[in-house]
Amino acid sequence: MTSSSSTGGYKTVKSWKDWLPKDVSILMVLLGTVFIFEVLGWFIAEQSFIFNTQRLTIIILQMSIIGIIAIGVTQIIIMAGIDLSSGSALAFTGIVAASFAQTSEYTRAVYPALTDMPVLLPIIAGILVGFVLGGINGGLIGYAGIPPFIATLGMLVAARGLARWYTSGSQVSFFIDDYAILGSGIVPVIIFLTTAMAFHLLLRYTRYGRYTYAIGSNEQAARVAGINIRAHKLLVYTLAGGLYGLAAVVETSRTLTAQSGAGMLYELDAIAAVVIGGTSLMGGKGRITGTIIGVCILGVITSGFTFLGIGSFYTNIVKGIIIVAAVAADQYSNNKNANR
Repeated sequence: MTSSSSTGGYKTVKSWKDWLPKDVSILMVLLGTVFIFEVLGWFIAEQSFIFNTQRLTIIILQMSIIGIIAIGVTQIIIMAGIDLSSGSALAFTGIVAASFAQTSEYTRAVYPALTDMPVLLPIIAGILVGFVLGGINGGLIGYAGIPPFIATLGMLVAARGLARWYTSGSQVSFFIDDYAILGSGIVPVIIFLTTAMAFHLLLRYTRYGRYTYAIGSNEQAARVAGINIRAHKLLVYTLAGGLYGLAAVVETSRTLTAQSGAGMLYELDAIAAVVIGGTSLMGGKGRITGTIIGVCILGVITSGFTFLGIGSFYTNIVKGIIIVAAVAADQYSNNKNANR
């Protein structure tokens, strides 16, 4: 027998057959997308799309940053929530982290008593600020009862304003050498995959995961079952904020600069990747493995349009269509199951 009532996207029977059909269908979409761009590449650009080391590296690195954000967004959406503030949170946390990672020459010119900060300090600072921003979201939603859309929309505006205030509109740069290592080579990919694996296990095998799926499936039933809804929402949003901070650290160390305009529309990319990966916006269903594939699909589409010389506004149009189509398909599936 199988049962998925307590774990949403993860069935209680621990068999690869329980998750294979769903994730394989999304994987086929990814392979089909790659094939289409490869064919168009030879016909239009007369070169390969996927068999290009430089292009493939750019795709993977960019996907890693969106992917870390999407891991946090996945948990929120499974809980039937939403977060519109991840891009702005990344901008502010990145600026804070970068300000602690500047070289002694710069810091002594501005603050004579300061020298190079240990590389661990900017990492911790960025993640902690992310925890605070996520905790504010979770507190407003869980304890003040403000709808997630409104609470996180407010944070979207406020965090962007904080980023501009903190830097007075200027860039933060001149980082210590050790800080740049976090964004070099395959390090961002390792960070992304390690984080994804950790939260995959957390959602599948722990009480945290069971509570997250239970709240998303039926909040009232979860409350009757004794789950502290308010505290768990606070926890989920706080952890997501920490992941935004981690993504900001990786992004600033990769680009070697931090600015208030960073992360624009990252929240929509993350939501799109999560929805493409099979997580239901209605809550109670989804998995990190699907999100990883969804991030890959989104990265391939974005890079493919650039490769073919198609304007970025067309990319945004396609993303919007994909989100609507994925939600419509999910709604149809839910209605079909409800009528059985």
